[in-house]
Amino acid sequence: MNGRQLIGMAIVAVAIGVVATKFLKAAGANAEAARANACNALDPSPIPALLQNREAPDFELADKTGKKWTLRSLRGRPVLLNFWATWCPPCVEEMHSMEDLARRIDDRAIVLAVSVDKDWDTISKFFVKGTPLSILLDESGDIPKLYGTEKYPETFLIDGEGRVRYAFVNKRNWGQAEAVLCLDSVR
Repeated sequence: MNGRQLIGMAIVAVAIGVVATKFLKAAGANAEAARANACNALDPSPIPALLQNREAPDFELADKTGKKWTLRSLRGRPVLLNFWATWCPPCVEEMHSMEDLARRIDDRAIVLAVSVDKDWDTISKFFVKGTPLSILLDESGDIPKLYGTEKYPETFLIDGEGRVRYAFVNKRNWGQAEAVLCLDSVR
């Protein structure tokens, strides 16, 4: 090969590199837009004013085994925080899809379902076969009030830095593919 051929090949290689870089940037931007659009596909509600531009209110509640959970301890990964009750028909309708989501996200995010029922027996009877969800019990019903709600179900998507990014009033189909993409978008 002569010098001209080498220079020509070098120019072609640089051109391919430039095109590949632009393609990869565009693909990354498209993937990011798809994740953001996935959250919009879930039809988010307005975030309550008391939660805007601040960290999500922290709390401490126990699961059925007595393990204490705090929102702060879950920093670094998205949390889908759901307030629900066994006596709430839309909550019951939504719960199967929420369990489906919990199975599909592995440990990339956590689905935290805070029940406002009166005792663990009621919750245990509801989940006779167990559940992949992390269930907490708030017998007082005070924790949902920190989020500006007294109606159920209400769900808040909290990013890895602890800020509420999306709110969802009433039931959603968490089993749809967009739900996983939405959680991934707030890592």
